[in-house]
Amino acid sequence: MSAPLSRELREKHNVRSIPIRKDDEITIVRGTNKGRTGKVTSVYRLKYVIHVERVVREKSNGQSVPLGIHPSKVQITKLKGDKDRDSILERISKGRTEKAERMKAQEGK
Repeated sequence: MSAPLSRELREKHNVRSIPIRKDDEITIVRGTNKGRTGKVTSVYRLKYVIHVERVVREKSNGQSVPLGIHPSKVQITKLKGDKDRDSILERISKGRTEKAERMKAQEGK
């Protein structure tokens, strides 16, 4: 369940998208909640949705329930970093730079 990174993070890490995790900060870019920001409270893998804090719906009895948002309709603005995630970012970035270098070498031939 990957989500695209914001423009700043994309330039910083040289990665376009990354699997979304709890505690990532996101901005919703599609749908009725477009423009709202918040922290991911849960990643519901069975339904392929994420729940974001303060993005809720009121039920008829007054109870509030979180709205499920598809991860492709959000943009990650701040990553929750740990060593595993840093290694993933480093691995993807390294592969992209090596591929770019190979393409430049082939054009030079």
